[in-house]
Parts: sequence; structure tokens; C-alpha cells
Amino acid sequence: MRIPKQRILERAYLVGWDRSRRASAPTGYDPEESLEELRELATSAGAQVVESVLQLSPEPDPATLVGRGKAHEIRVNARAAQAQVIIFDHDLTPTQLRNLEEALDSKVIDRTQLILDIFAGRARSREGQLQVELAQLTYLLPRLSGRGTLLSRLGGGIGTRGPGEQQLEFDRRRIRARIQRLRQGIERVRSERALHRDHRRENLLFTVALVGYTNAGKSTLFNALTCAHVSTSDRLFVTLDPTVRVVQLPSHRRVLLSDTVGFIRKLPPHLVAAFRATLEELEGSSLLVQVTDAFHPQHCQQEAAVEHLLETLGIVEAPRLLVWNKIDLLDDAARARLPQGPRAVAVSAVTGEGFPVLLQKIDEMLEADPIVEAEFEFSAGDGERLAFLHRAGNVLSARYEDDRVTVRARLAKSLCERLQSDRTFHADWVTHN
Repeated sequence: MRIPKQRILERAYLVGWDRSRRASAPTGYDPEESLEELRELATSAGAQVVESVLQLSPEPDPATLVGRGKAHEIRVNARAAQAQVIIFDHDLTPTQLRNLEEALDSKVIDRTQLILDIFAGRARSREGQLQVELAQLTYLLPRLSGRGTLLSRLGGGIGTRGPGEQQLEFDRRRIRARIQRLRQGIERVRSERALHRDHRRENLLFTVALVGYTNAGKSTLFNALTCAHVSTSDRLFVTLDPTVRVVQLPSHRRVLLSDTVGFIRKLPPHLVAAFRATLEELEGSSLLVQVTDAFHPQHCQQEAAVEHLLETLGIVEAPRLLVWNKIDLLDDAARARLPQGPRAVAVSAVTGEGFPVLLQKIDEMLEADPIVEAEFEFSAGDGERLAFLHRAGNVLSARYEDDRVTVRARLAKSLCERLQSDRTFHADWVTHN
């Protein structure tokens, strides 16, 4: 019998750095939690974390971040643990990266390169691949000088997915030309997305976007609401390419539900800039459904990270519904402590608990097209309009007199106005709603 080959995981040694705990406490930022998140990122990238260390000091060392003495200690411990890659939970300058490679005599990558590597492994669409490559080249261009040691190791392992050794050995002029072509390609994507958004607005089809921290359960919730089959996992950044499906709300109107890439603390600015075309979809959304992992001990810090990125994108004022997910993991006391309000709802994407309330709140919060109650009168033989009212809204009553019928119904304001003004009603335009 043939024995399947087991995947060999790269052994990783993690290094965290932060200022003193006293300096970090007022912001609620916990360097140990950040290091634990780095462990999850490394595992998602395909590493086996063998050891980790956290260095707390008043100021970063300009040459090595952690100081020469600490660098020597890391080298000894990493060798003893047989680590093949040393990952820093901090953005390293080109000088620090070069000095650390020499001091540690090992492959060294920082948090940004680790996240870029994960994205390179998850991008499936052509658009996603373009955006990741742009972010990687923008990040690596200023770090090419003196990177001979690293380039010689680019045959495999974490931090090497994407452009590859041959791409990185191009001279700076050719890399800049490639970056320019990537930006032009992404600009075309932005234009196409803008046209799609305009088309949806013309057809009165609204978009509701799921946003939130990575691994908050957005894709599981998306699958449950749309009967889709988007990949889900406990790993970070499983969803990279956005997915859109139609959802019917209690008012019977249909909206587009969009599943987007998860956010994270210290998200690389190169990645935010490269994924601008995708993240602009949030700007055109009628409602943002912010999904939070209610079971996570650091959910307040995760919410703050999401809020910061939304501010960076300039969409903090967009209508928003806060969804506390994973309540099936909470006891009654923990559930009672969750914030309540008209713009908050608690659900379980796994069990479906809270879904009726969630869909009702989404319906109510689409302020651009609220639900109204109206009365319609038309010929009793006009079965097309009557069928549409039953299909697109909630019919409250129908009264027949001679050859006329009076119908009272609740439906979206845009559909009500269009139905009342369109004397030559046809069902073809309503198929878009």
C-alpha cells in the first residue's frame, strides 16, 4: 500500500518587540496578544512554531530592533530549536533586516512579509493576484539592496511565495515598470467595479457588505444566509477574493450580500493601498454589517482595529449594523453582557440563532430605500402587478369592487414609486430587484 507523503512544516521562531507594558497599557494594546496572533499567522502560512520570545524595551534599536545582545540570544535559542525561519512581529527597516540576517545567520521575515505571503498563497482570482503582487513588489523594492543572503534562499518556504527569485533579481528599473503595469491593471479593475456599482444603483439593487476582523466568522455567516459554499476555516485570512450572492429579506426585496477580506491589527499599508479597488466596494455599500467574534477575549481590541481601518478608508460614517457572532459559545451571563441597541444583534452563524432578527434589522436599516406601506388600485385583470406585489412585498389586504382591485402592501419605497408611476408595467425590470 502506498503511504501518502506528509507535508513538512517549516520550523519558525517568533520574536515580538514592544515598548514597556506601562507605555502600551493606555491604548489597550497587549504585545503578548499580538505575539499570539503572530503565532496564528505563522500557522496559517504553513509553519510549525517551535518557540517565541518577547523583548520589551524603551526604544527600538536602529540597527537590529532588539539590540545586539538580544540578537545573539535569539540566534543561540533558534539554533537549539532547529528553527529554519525567524519571524518578527514588527515591520523591519531594510537596514534592520540586513543586519539581522547577518547576526542570526538565518532567514528573517517580518510581520508584513508574513501577511503578504499568506495572501499570495490564498489569491485565486486574477484581480487578487495582481493586488498581492503589487503589494509584494512595493514592499520589497526598497529592501533589495544587500539582500543576497535572502535571495539565495528563495527556493521555498514562508515568505517566498509570489514574484519569486527571478522576478526579484530584475533591476530596479524593470521592477518599477512592473509596478506601473500592475497599477494600471488595478485601475482598470477599479473602473469596472465603479461601472458595476452604477449599474446596481440604476436597477435599485442594494449591497450589504460583511466586514470585520479576520476569523470573526464572516464566511460562515455568509454561507448560512446565502446557501453558498465559500471556504471556511479557523485559519486567518481564508477569504481573500470577495464573493457576492443574493439574499431575500423579510420584506421580500432582494439585496446583494458581499463577503470581504478580514481586517487585522497592524495591517500592512502596502496591502491596504493595493487592495483599494476591492475595499472600495465597501464605499458603495448601502449598509456595513460589522461581524465581531463575541467569544474572543480581545474582541474590543479587534473592533478598534476594524474601526481604524474603516477610518483609513474614509467610510466610518457609513450606516452600520454590529453583529455579535459565535454566541453559541457563550454562557447566559456572557450573553447578557453584550451591548444591546437598535443597531446591534447577537447571532450564531453555526446554529442560525438570531437570523430572523438579523435579516429584519438589515431590512429596517437600508435607509436609502426604506420599507413603506402604500395602497394601489388597478384593473382586476392586471394579474402581473398583483403577482409582483405578492412577490416583492407583503400584501396586507386586497379588496375587489367590480373590475377594480385595491391592494394595501408593504414594500421598498423605490419599488412602490416605480410601480405607481409606471403605467406600462413590465416584469422585466423587477427581476433586477
